[in-house]
Parts: sequence; C-alpha cells; structure tokens
Amino acid sequence: MEYKDYYKILGVKKTSGKDELKKQYRKLARQYHPDVNTADKSAGARFGEISEAYEVLSDDEKRKKYDALGSDWEKYQNSE
Repeated sequence: MEYKDYYKILGVKKTSGKDELKKQYRKLARQYHPDVNTADKSAGARFGEISEAYEVLSDDEKRKKYDALGSDWEKYQNSE
C-alpha cells in the first residue's frame, strides 16, 4: 500500500488547526469536485483523496493515530 501524506494532499502543515484544515478542504473540494470540474477525468479520484485526508485530519482521535502510526493507522484502530 502506498503511503498517503494527508497533510501534503490538503496542502497544510502538521501544526494546522481545524479552521485552516476546513478552509483548505473546502477550497480543494470545490476545485476538484466531479460535478464542477467535468473536463478533468481524474478530478473524481483527487476529490476522493481530499475527502479521505480531511476525514482523518479533522477527527482528533484519527489524526492522533495517523500522526503516530502514519499510513498504517487504520490497522491499529481497534487495538486500544
């Protein structure tokens, strides 16, 4: 499985707060939403990546696990 750097996908720093995450997510979601960006066929896949990154980073618990474990964070979700 390829490592996905959610911070890089959203274009934010690891120290970014929830407001900055939300602002950047909304900007990118509008830009890459498949209904808005019909000319780019890869927009749907990019939109999915952006949504996944925001889902993880906007949730305090998921973000904590992601920061500690990297891309393997989901494997250890039920270990606590």
